[in-house]
Amino acid sequence: MAKRATRIAASKNEPVVSLYPDQGWSPLGEEEHRDQSYVRKVRPQGENQRQLLKAIEEGNLTLALGPAGTGKTYLAIAAAVEAFDEGRVARIMLSRPAVEAGESLGFLPGDLQDKMAPYLRPLYDALSDRLGGKRLRALLADGSIEIAPIAYMRGRTLNNAFIVIDEAQNCTYGQIKMLLTRLGWHSTMVLTGDPDQSDLLPGISGLSDIADRLRALPDVAVVDLTERDIVRHPLVASMLTVL
Repeated sequence: MAKRATRIAASKNEPVVSLYPDQGWSPLGEEEHRDQSYVRKVRPQGENQRQLLKAIEEGNLTLALGPAGTGKTYLAIAAAVEAFDEGRVARIMLSRPAVEAGESLGFLPGDLQDKMAPYLRPLYDALSDRLGGKRLRALLADGSIEIAPIAYMRGRTLNNAFIVIDEAQNCTYGQIKMLLTRLGWHSTMVLTGDPDQSDLLPGISGLSDIADRLRALPDVAVVDLTERDIVRHPLVASMLTVL
């Protein structure tokens, strides 16, 4: 059909319009061909988030406490990626307790990384949003980004690294104490968690106790986020006030 239409157009001395433009053309414009490097900086949505980013930038140890949806993990990951891109740290270390939210998944097949994948999914999502999937896979492959279970952190000294400990409310006092003492030279550590949403038995979580003790230290920042800092659906903030 295309050849016949061309012959008919040629016999009538009409210009032939190609149905398939040059391969470089896109209906979305040239800007869509740019590599999505996600170098834009995160803007805080409130005063508490602004204080959190400032504390992370200026100090070596920060505790971010607050309800779900306040951006604790995302802001910590964004700060880690920014520090890595600017060369202030050589690697990013992420850790999270492998605790189910009230439901046991039973035996999970695969190696250690496969077993930890369901628990670390929120960290992967935040990293992918900041770095893009292709670059994230490359950094994970060469060890620039390491995601490790808390059980394997003992005995390590983390120098020249940005460490994010997520869901710290599901850690015991002893576990958090062990994690805090992993901090090495030229490193930054951020602990995030919601003391009111622990999946451990009552009295087992050590986050609140640790935070209360560290508030007295001038070189440690403990930032409290509230329902007003929630950036998810407005209904989340409404529910948390009554639940």
